[in-house]
Amino acid sequence: MTDARQVFYDDIAVGESIPTLTVTVDETQLFFFSAATYNGHRIHYDKEWARSVEGYDDVLVQGPLQAALLGRALGGWIGGRGRLVSFSVQNRAIAHPGQRLDFGGHVTGKRVTESGVGLVDLDIAGRRADTVLMPGTATVELPRRGAAAELPRRGATA
Repeated sequence: MTDARQVFYDDIAVGESIPTLTVTVDETQLFFFSAATYNGHRIHYDKEWARSVEGYDDVLVQGPLQAALLGRALGGWIGGRGRLVSFSVQNRAIAHPGQRLDFGGHVTGKRVTESGVGLVDLDIAGRRADTVLMPGTATVELPRRGAAAELPRRGATA
């Protein structure tokens, strides 16, 4: 196994940005996400309902879908040996299908616990151009280089 795409605690710095995930959600994805999450609210799949009853210009991208995409951006960055420790977001603005949405964040702090675990704090957000749709915070555990990185992870068997 190679660590060529694995980010390590030792190699990141406060202020560094994580790679941005850019997605343009379409109406089919909204429909399937509503079905998968058993969300029957018609503003996510019935354009006429969203317009005439709810007063929106179009159907809306689900907040939980935006949160999942933000989680996907984090997961892609931390790699297979990283671990999401905490994740908190707030849905603050609406998005419509066909709009370019960007998900990412930047490092706000890093620390090593008494047990030697490297933790990284981030401010994260989902955005539509300059509009912050979903601000939040996250903490991730990243592997450390050297002997401590070779120890088995919690719950793993040697």
